[in-house]
Amino acid sequence: MTRRSDSDNDGETSSPSPSWRPKKCKGEKHVSFPPDEEIVSGFAERKDAINVDSLTLAEVIEAYKRSCDKHQVEPKPKILEQLEVTSLNGRAPCLDLKGERLDHLSCEALEVILKSLSFDFINLQAAELEENGASSLLDMILYYESTPHLDISDNTGMGISGWKALSHLIKQSVCLLRLDLCNVALLQYPAQVLSRALLSSRLTVLHLQSTCLSGRPLFTLVAALKSNRALRELYLSNNNLNSEQDSMQLGDLLRYNSSITTLDLSNNTIANSGLEEICEGLRVQTNGLKVLILWNNQITNNGLVHLAKVLPVLKTLETLNLGENNLQNRGIHTLRESLMMNHSLLQLDLEHTHITCEGAVALAEFLAESRHIQRLDVRENEVRAGGLMALSLALRINHSLTSLDLDHTPKQEQEDFLMETQKSLLREISELCTGNAARHRIATETELPWPDSSETR
Repeated sequence: MTRRSDSDNDGETSSPSPSWRPKKCKGEKHVSFPPDEEIVSGFAERKDAINVDSLTLAEVIEAYKRSCDKHQVEPKPKILEQLEVTSLNGRAPCLDLKGERLDHLSCEALEVILKSLSFDFINLQAAELEENGASSLLDMILYYESTPHLDISDNTGMGISGWKALSHLIKQSVCLLRLDLCNVALLQYPAQVLSRALLSSRLTVLHLQSTCLSGRPLFTLVAALKSNRALRELYLSNNNLNSEQDSMQLGDLLRYNSSITTLDLSNNTIANSGLEEICEGLRVQTNGLKVLILWNNQITNNGLVHLAKVLPVLKTLETLNLGENNLQNRGIHTLRESLMMNHSLLQLDLEHTHITCEGAVALAEFLAESRHIQRLDVRENEVRAGGLMALSLALRINHSLTSLDLDHTPKQEQEDFLMETQKSLLREISELCTGNAARHRIATETELPWPDSSETR
């Protein structure tokens, strides 16, 4: 079983595993972890030892009830309901404690479950974890290697001990691969503890939405991630990341880290100057970022000039989301030739970017030349009959696009027949995409090369 090592102390003196610590004062945490040389005992609070591997679901439920009685807390109905339908074969799908108030004693009572069951996902979101309870529960999750995916979002009262326990979990667990830590302010101590843990963690997915990371906390995080080679997906939406220092840090991250394949920066204020910093970081990536999400970042056509310069040299970028930015038709014209020169992009999201038929025509010109793009999203734009006609004609040439997302309801036109034309074109576009998807599926199943658009003209 995993224990905290003597060197893994975040600056404090390492403490022994919980069950042989000196007895603590009332109210302090006490986790009943046994020494490695002893069999896990006390499961059902009996004198006779129980083989955890042979436990039945009924015994687990009864053990949890006895543990609750011992700690003088009521069994959680939500937990009992889940245990009744849980399988003992392999990892159970989920232990969902979202919104359940877990005080210190309620956390202690959970140990009997974690001794015998492991889960694909443990959800502790908004569980009102306080310091001792958080510390105990996270220690248990580490000790029993309980889950590869943990969500502790919306827990704002974990205290110093809770953050230390989280740090040890991140650093020492060989099982934990995804951590969701959203809606928790990562200021000063929490940011430092998390960043130190990331220097040697095995995490591959990290969600840090709405964590006040702007400024010094982001600097601390980036400093750790520059040398991290395990993390693959980083989600930083809704953090008020600005176009100055924050964007410079993100650019530095992309310069030094080519292991991150997904970077979500949606709902920030990166703006045009910030996009320039990010593009400078992208320029040096020869094998790295595949997904870049810049949804709702106050980007305009002026910012796309920087993106247009770097797009032709990007070899790995597969998904680019520029939705909810005021790009207008000029922005599409700025990107058109660069999109044609890029050979890696598979998905382009331009939802609600204030483009009209003129912008749709520019996109159609790109589609007619592309042999790689598979999905294009232009919903919530003023694309009428003229733009739909151009897209439809382009799809007669393009055989890679399998999904073209458009508004289902036709836009208002001055003439009624144009409304009917829109409906007809929408059906035709859908049919052409379906045909491309069918050819793609057949080519994949038979391992044939992807159709060359130039050979079908």
